[in-house]
Amino acid sequence: PIDRPFLDYVMSALADAGYQEICLVVGPKHQALRDHYRDLETKRVTIHFAEQKEPRGTADAVASAESFANGDPFVVINSDNYYPAEALKLLRNMDSCGTVAFDREGLLQGNIPAERIARYAILDIDDHRHLQGIVEKPDPAWVGTLPEPICVSMNCWRFDKDIFVACRNIKPSVRGELEMADAVQYLIDKLDKSFYVETVSLPVLDMTSRLDIVSVTKHLSEISASL
Repeated sequence: PIDRPFLDYVMSALADAGYQEICLVVGPKHQALRDHYRDLETKRVTIHFAEQKEPRGTADAVASAESFANGDPFVVINSDNYYPAEALKLLRNMDSCGTVAFDREGLLQGNIPAERIARYAILDIDDHRHLQGIVEKPDPAWVGTLPEPICVSMNCWRFDKDIFVACRNIKPSVRGELEMADAVQYLIDKLDKSFYVETVSLPVLDMTSRLDIVSVTKHLSEISASL
């Protein structure tokens, strides 16, 4: 019911931040999505595809894009989140692996309800703005002891080619999936990789389910998408 596909807005924000090459990770049967973007005339971005053979988790999805990355640094984001261009630009301007941490108060400016934000993974950041770990399903009592701002992961990362080593070496989680959080932790613990963290107080729009369509549409009503 939005005037154009939500993914157009996601990629338009990437273009606003200066990205020119975009790879969509799709499944074997996602032909309608392939057809739509192959037939779409774009001026600001070039759209590529990588195929994830089976839905084996986010780290497996990233692994499927190894040939697209071609050894270069690259950024990974969720396709069902609209990230502000300011945050995407911070990732683009990093000179090492890193992530953008969103403080919970800033996220409340978007469409994500507080109870959903409370379930998001907390980023453990040291005094030098480096990531130490990712705390999934944080205990509310522990979170209450943390100083403000409390920053969460919205799954936007800048990686180098070492992420593919991590994706190949991690084990499935209790959900039976290869998780991005586990791949990042592998890089930190096993490969001594440093992740720089930029913290922002900005909203992210979340299209997790059909129930989010109305609120997302409202927030995008004054934003135009251009590819």
